[in-house]
Amino acid sequence: MRHSRRQMHQREESERDKNLQMQKRKARKEQPSRRKQNSRQAGRDEEKENKKGNAQILALTYCMVAVFLGMAGYLGYFMAVKSDKVINNPYNKRQEVLAKKVQRGEIRSKDGKVLAKTKTDSTGKDTRIYPYDEIFAPVVGRISNSMTGIEKQQCYPLLTSHVNPLRQLTNTLKGEKNPGDSVITTLDAKLQTIAYQALGNHKGAVVAIEPSTGKVLAMVSKPSYDPNTVAKNWSSLIKDSNDDSKLVNRATQGLYPPGSTFKVLTAMEYMIENPQTYRDFNYRCKGTDTVAGHVIHCYDNERHGILSLKNALAESCNGAFATLGTELDLDRFHKLAEKFGYNKALDADFEYNQSKFVLNKHSDNGELTQTAIGQGKTLVTPLQNALIAATIANDGKMMLPYVVDHVESDSGQVVKSYDPKEKGQVVDEWVAQKMNDMMKSVVTSGTGYSLKSFSYEVAGKTGSAEADSEGTTHSWFIGYAPADNPKIAISVVVEGAGTGSRYAVPVTKKMLQCYLGD
Repeated sequence: MRHSRRQMHQREESERDKNLQMQKRKARKEQPSRRKQNSRQAGRDEEKENKKGNAQILALTYCMVAVFLGMAGYLGYFMAVKSDKVINNPYNKRQEVLAKKVQRGEIRSKDGKVLAKTKTDSTGKDTRIYPYDEIFAPVVGRISNSMTGIEKQQCYPLLTSHVNPLRQLTNTLKGEKNPGDSVITTLDAKLQTIAYQALGNHKGAVVAIEPSTGKVLAMVSKPSYDPNTVAKNWSSLIKDSNDDSKLVNRATQGLYPPGSTFKVLTAMEYMIENPQTYRDFNYRCKGTDTVAGHVIHCYDNERHGILSLKNALAESCNGAFATLGTELDLDRFHKLAEKFGYNKALDADFEYNQSKFVLNKHSDNGELTQTAIGQGKTLVTPLQNALIAATIANDGKMMLPYVVDHVESDSGQVVKSYDPKEKGQVVDEWVAQKMNDMMKSVVTSGTGYSLKSFSYEVAGKTGSAEADSEGTTHSWFIGYAPADNPKIAISVVVEGAGTGSRYAVPVTKKMLQCYLGD
């Protein structure tokens, strides 16, 4: 019995051993397969991790490239657009450092006349001198009591010296300042002086531009001030008890109703909208007429009779142009005015006010008729009116105005130049050429007849702009010469003087005589 039990126990143990060995053999067989599976899974996991890591690296790389390109783009934009404004900012501390080492350079006219210079006395004190006193003050500016004009615009170049290193070292060792670079403007000193004198005792402004480039040849504002004594007279200048606004540059900041000078835009819009039929326009002027329910008077109620579009401009007939206004697409008219610079920022380095044109499809008939003849709410700067004349003279292409031609070192080497910049084709060439023909008729047979005496043709438009309810009238003229090969475009406004033919035209005549001769 015991033997039997022992045998049974041995058999059970033997079976367990066999089963255990079989399991071990099976495990050994399965182990390589599992290792392979585990290896493959590990490989897949590693590949996923690598891909994930690579994606993160790639994303980071893209991000860094984007940041770099953004910084490079901004740096390029800053250098091209913003740098001059930043470095010329009067609050830039860099200028104070430069002023201790560099004597501020000269500002000169295009014909070499000194408009601003610095004199150093025996004690080392610098004094800024303006040889032309009041004549150039609004455009050249000043450095005392807030910096303005070209002095402000070109402050950094004027405090930069390009003399050779050896001379710089020598001056430093001697405790002397290095001479700053000189700014050469586009301004014609003789023309500027003639324009200033021609205005006489009247308030007003004159702007002359080279049509093909946008170079400002003259920029006069009157009354002006003497920048040599501005610090001494500052309290009286800012008090302005006579309402002269001497510190305001009327040429760029003065806003005036354009009067009949605006009729060139009204006429051009009519031609653009009616290219095939504008020659058929005719109007019977009776001196006084009712247009769209509003009474319109010609100057002195003069009866012009039957007029074509060309003759209507020559005679500056208010009734004809008020009638034209009622036939225009007001949205298109608004867009044309903005193409010529109304309601738009002017890409210029000097301080200015935007000209204003508010007429649109919602305007009433009263505003419509007044706008068409240059009255109502329309306001323009003399500079903008000069640009309009220059654009017509330049076959419809507007050039941006600028007053600095180049910067040169003390030895006369050009270190920076300013090139003409085109704003764009404002109107088609045929429109500008037809307007040129019409503006010539203003001089040959119309309100600008006194300019006919030259050996060359002049194209222009007179204007008398009602300034207030008391009957104050500003005298306007815009135009250019020679009409068929324009060298100069001029805008003149004489405040409260009366008709354009009586006051603004004589100023223009003296300027043309100066610049082009008889």
